[in-house]
Amino acid sequence: MSKRTTRGAAMNRPAPRPLRQKVLVLYLANSALDSPTVAWAVYDGTGETLHMAGDADEPPYATGLAALRDGWRLFQASQLLPHTRGEEFDLAYLKYEFFFEQLVEIDP
Repeated sequence: MSKRTTRGAAMNRPAPRPLRQKVLVLYLANSALDSPTVAWAVYDGTGETLHMAGDADEPPYATGLAALRDGWRLFQASQLLPHTRGEEFDLAYLKYEFFFEQLVEIDP
């Protein structure tokens, strides 16, 4: 195949559709992905939906594993650090945070 033919074939392909990211943050009961979701946040980079804190009574997924099975990609998990002495029962923050993403094609 000549360069001219190859270049012509590439020009006939449709342009790739732009991608946007959806981010799902699940706070789990412990460090295992199959532990229950205790809090969550959803961010939609496509602009299709706007989520606000407290807008749902039920989490989008019961566990992190359920999100993986539905096609979400895990890209960050909290570092597991031991509590400092005297703070073993401090509940001021959610320790087991997992970030998931989906890449979604949008219309240009």
